[in-house]
Amino acid sequence: MKVYLSVDLGAGSGRVIAGKSDFSEGHTDHEYLEIEELHRFDNNNAELPGGYFWDIIGIYRNIVEGIRKGVDKYGDAVQSVGIDTWGCDFGLISGNGNLLTIPRQYRDPRSEGMGEEIDRIIGQDKVYSLTGVSPAFYNTSEHLLAQVKSKSSALTEAKDLLFISDLLAYWLTGLKATERTIASTSQLYSPATQDWAWEVIEALGIPKCIFGRIHDPGTILGKTRPELDGKIGMSGLTVVNSPQHDTASAVAGIPIGASSEDKDAVDVWVSSGTWSIMGVELDQPILTQEAKALGFANETGVDNSIRFLKNISGLWMIQECRRHWQTEGTDYNYAALVELASQAEPFTAFVDPDDPMFSTPGNMPGKIVEYLEKTGQPVPELKGTILRIATESIALKYRLVFEQLEELIQNSLGKKLGKVYMGGGGIQNVMLAQNAANAIGREVVAGPIEATSCGNLITQMVALGDLPDTAAGRDLILRSNDIKHYLPDDAATWETQVARFKTIIQNK
Repeated sequence: MKVYLSVDLGAGSGRVIAGKSDFSEGHTDHEYLEIEELHRFDNNNAELPGGYFWDIIGIYRNIVEGIRKGVDKYGDAVQSVGIDTWGCDFGLISGNGNLLTIPRQYRDPRSEGMGEEIDRIIGQDKVYSLTGVSPAFYNTSEHLLAQVKSKSSALTEAKDLLFISDLLAYWLTGLKATERTIASTSQLYSPATQDWAWEVIEALGIPKCIFGRIHDPGTILGKTRPELDGKIGMSGLTVVNSPQHDTASAVAGIPIGASSEDKDAVDVWVSSGTWSIMGVELDQPILTQEAKALGFANETGVDNSIRFLKNISGLWMIQECRRHWQTEGTDYNYAALVELASQAEPFTAFVDPDDPMFSTPGNMPGKIVEYLEKTGQPVPELKGTILRIATESIALKYRLVFEQLEELIQNSLGKKLGKVYMGGGGIQNVMLAQNAANAIGREVVAGPIEATSCGNLITQMVALGDLPDTAAGRDLILRSNDIKHYLPDDAATWETQVARFKTIIQNK
């Protein structure tokens, strides 16, 4: 048996996962990949004077603790570790290797107005043609421009920019490197040249010296620092540049096309978690103004693929409702939240999950009620109704993005869309998975739950030569997980609700 460790960091929590697989020397025909959670911890941002910040030291300490638990349990069977995180956020490193400031959270308000400022300086149309990434409040470009405008001393002193995953890998190994999939989320990377978008960086006045060489996913970064030997219980653990953007790992871990009959169709994937991201895997970016106007991004995936995608606010609203109710003394687990929603009356009202009013933390039930009042819809009295409104609205937003994606793929490639492959923690919400099938009108193939960790793990196995390629890894994932199929139901009712949803969000 060989064991590989996946560090999977989301915006709300982090885990260290062990992936276990039997392995015979000289053979790569693994029969099964077993996933085991070794360590879970909260990953909450802190509101401090000046904005929202990550507890980056706490995250690092928990990673070390999780690695130690894996080594304590499996000893020399532990082969490697890889880290994946959310995109865009970063740390700035001084010339002597120190972190200059606590990394800010991507929802930090300092980016307000920076999208418009980028448009004034260089033009968002041009930025999209160079980077393939649409304007968004969370883009690295906007947060760095905010530092340029404020004459940040940290930015002036910095010698390196490291995204959160790169920063944590640097603390493990002492080696500074930038991984490609995480860089591609920044709106400062060119998918065409596969290098930094230097024209954009120069136009925004961001110091060029902080951007280092970019490394492909699936390469070996190095070994853990000797100073960590006593803390993790072993020396020289291999650190692999897994796809460091969590969506890139998730897409690698979803067995796309496994059950498709139409080989000419382009299969759709959805990574479902705090964010829902919908997209397709392509060989080349789509950099049209139509794609930009619809908010689609071109990010890098494994094997030099392009993840052509759009972000949708996913379980964020439901998670924030839960957090708010916790502050009031009621703590529901997620299964209880699904049960509450399933008991509520359907289709009472809808919200746009991507409305800016829902983008920041705090009293999410109150924000939902405020949206409903503004749009002249019935105000819910029960928690279950609030949850059902959120769940149905997310599924209906899937439908709108699916329609946009279908139009772009038809116009650019002359192809149609196939099935929807959905992975990630969000598929545990069976109501959302079934609603997605109903709203989109396509079969949803759901699994694995641990898509991100699975993609992280198989990339490590390929890097170490224990699997031949990503396709073999996806086959291994397919054999190892309970894959569920959701068929669309009650088409007439859902088509009526789709039309109603479009009217509400367009006239808000």
